[in-house]
Amino acid sequence: MNTMNTMKKILFLMLAGLLLSGLGACERRKTLTETELPEVSRQFIAEYFPDTEVSFAKVETEFLDREYKVVLVNGAKLEFGRRGTWEKVECKYGAVPEALVPEAVRDYVARQFAGHRIICIERDRRDCEVELDNGFELKFDLEGRLIDFDD
Repeated sequence: MNTMNTMKKILFLMLAGLLLSGLGACERRKTLTETELPEVSRQFIAEYFPDTEVSFAKVETEFLDREYKVVLVNGAKLEFGRRGTWEKVECKYGAVPEALVPEAVRDYVARQFAGHRIICIERDRRDCEVELDNGFELKFDLEGRLIDFDD
């Protein structure tokens, strides 16, 4: 009898574990209006893309994480983290707004790749990565020193 209770407990714990791991893999996507974006994201769009309308916005939720993605009518794609702060800006038909690029990175690109535009910038806690219109991808540390590149 005691063995049967132990087996039931083990089976219950295994099923509970499977259920919880399945919930973590569950991803939901929902389209949004511009007004449903976090305030900080709306302020970002208004400041760096003042004359450009939002074409499409969505939120992707995966367990405890949330990411906002926005496409503007000029083709720019913006990604915001769960708190609404920008993580990635891609402007394949133009250049990333200069004010978004750290000064040391702007200076390096101007010196080493004169005449080329930064068309994508992505940042996280450790580094900043930019893509140029010639296909080069440059990665910088938080102090603006080049730490990696890909052509």
